[in-house]
Amino acid sequence: MNISGSGSHSESVSEFILLGFPCSREIQVILCMFFSIIYLLTLVGNGAIICAVCWDQHLHTPMYILLGNFAFLEIWYVNSTVPNTLVNFLSETKAISFTGCFLQLYFFFSMGSTECFFLSAMSFDRYFAICHPLHYATVMTGQRCFNLVISCWVCGFLWYLVPVILISRLPFCGPNVIDHFVCDSGPLLTLSCVPAPMPKLTSYTLSSLIILLSFLFILISYALVLLAVLRLPSASSRHKAFSTCGSHLAVVLLFYGTIMVMHVSPGSSHSALMPKMMTLFYAMVTPLFNPLIYCLRNKDMKNALWKVLEKFKISLKVFGSRPRRNME
Repeated sequence: MNISGSGSHSESVSEFILLGFPCSREIQVILCMFFSIIYLLTLVGNGAIICAVCWDQHLHTPMYILLGNFAFLEIWYVNSTVPNTLVNFLSETKAISFTGCFLQLYFFFSMGSTECFFLSAMSFDRYFAICHPLHYATVMTGQRCFNLVISCWVCGFLWYLVPVILISRLPFCGPNVIDHFVCDSGPLLTLSCVPAPMPKLTSYTLSSLIILLSFLFILISYALVLLAVLRLPSASSRHKAFSTCGSHLAVVLLFYGTIMVMHVSPGSSHSALMPKMMTLFYAMVTPLFNPLIYCLRNKDMKNALWKVLEKFKISLKVFGSRPRRNME
């Protein structure tokens, strides 16, 4: 990806200024501490899901393998924006290099696209498991699950590659101030010295396609699941299916509700604060709540997390007893 090879186009601008949340120094420090807590909780929550899926043999099924990859994705999703945001809170210049800005843009949108693919894959997995239970084990084999996971990662990272290259090759001759806390495509397009209809159209089209098509696919999948669940004879089976699918659907609504406002409504008039709040929600708040949503209504995951906690306690006891033995 040639993001720095724009030649003379980018000679006037070597860095961008991310305004973030303009406020007093004291408020900046408080926001930095608050965002740091959210960041650490997100890492711990999603990391716990990854450990549970890896260590518990009962969770080595397609549904939990997809969930483990989704948790891994969420960790990198927040890492694509939050560390730089925390640094900017304490920085005087709030500058990010030209290359760094477009790398952040690429990874931020690639992670978002990959999340759309994984949410679609998870909805398809639940549809097949509930609507076609007799064929599920033979169709969703380990190899097919592996292929599905790889496809989500590859497609997600290729989806937004062309718009990033097109935008990076635009001439930026000043100003270089971005009224946001991340390098987003919209503010970058407005900073271009020349009209950019093709990059703008490509960016909007690909963003809208991945959001709308995946959301429509997920809604159809869960609508079919709902019809199948209502026909289940056992009340306990219906409750289990509703719990699993309900948590998945809650995550879908949290994520898609905000990105649709941001990326599928270019004609709507947003205030200066609105894009920041929407981006903050789907880039930081959603990854924080996802582990809670998936775990609170899932007995298998809760049991696996308790096992992880027990192993962690045992490891701490073993580690704490070693110095005493050495002293003796």
